[in-house]
Amino acid sequence: MSKKSLPLGIDVGGSGIKGAPVDLDKGEFAAERLRIETPEKATPEAVAEVIAQIVDHFDDVRGDSPIGITIPGVVTHGTVRTAANIDKSWIDFPIESFLEERLGHDVVVVNDADAAGMGELAFGAAKGHEGLVVMTTLGTGIGTALINEGVLVPNSELGHIEMNGSDAEPQAANSVRENEELSWEDWAARLQQYYTALENLIWPDLIVVGGGVSKKAKKFLPLLDIRTPIIPAELENAAGIIGAGVLAAQTHSKKSKKKK
Repeated sequence: MSKKSLPLGIDVGGSGIKGAPVDLDKGEFAAERLRIETPEKATPEAVAEVIAQIVDHFDDVRGDSPIGITIPGVVTHGTVRTAANIDKSWIDFPIESFLEERLGHDVVVVNDADAAGMGELAFGAAKGHEGLVVMTTLGTGIGTALINEGVLVPNSELGHIEMNGSDAEPQAANSVRENEELSWEDWAARLQQYYTALENLIWPDLIVVGGGVSKKAKKFLPLLDIRTPIIPAELENAAGIIGAGVLAAQTHSKKSKKKK
């Protein structure tokens, strides 16, 4: 694969913004990842400047190479709709068109959990799975990606399903385990409730568990008793960047075909 054809994946997080060119043949970074601190006042304009620095750093993505960017929020038609863990100025901001004008590249902006799910489907734990796959990212909150027969259903937000009469996320996220100093057994009991409710709602064929805590999956996944196969993610922190690159390439290809 020519370096000129490599898409760039950029993952916007609360503490850092990370990016790397993605080799879509190998499912890995084609160069060492660059990380820059997220601006203290993380407005869309401020974050865009950091994204521009990362793009400038990787000369490999010049030409027609697309850029995939993840945002911790709902993104519909290139516009951010929610901002639970980022500056409220993101709400209803047309980030995709703004970045395309700023960067001079074809840009695709997606929810961060959706990107991670696509990364796992293409190159990780869900690779080759043809059924209904749910990716859950257990971190500050609970992010989800819903993928049916290889097609992403964006912005599923299934971390907010009802559990004990209220939102599941504030009860079962990994941040809750840490803040309340729950044992693995006590946290698993909450996850048992969450995943049972989830599988009864949509009947998935596979659940993939991501987020940093997935590295310790052996401490809690064996404690769960659900009917759906549930396995840890494989790409770890690379999933978002790789998935963003996958989605950018797919969207770029569709746009190119429409122009012909």
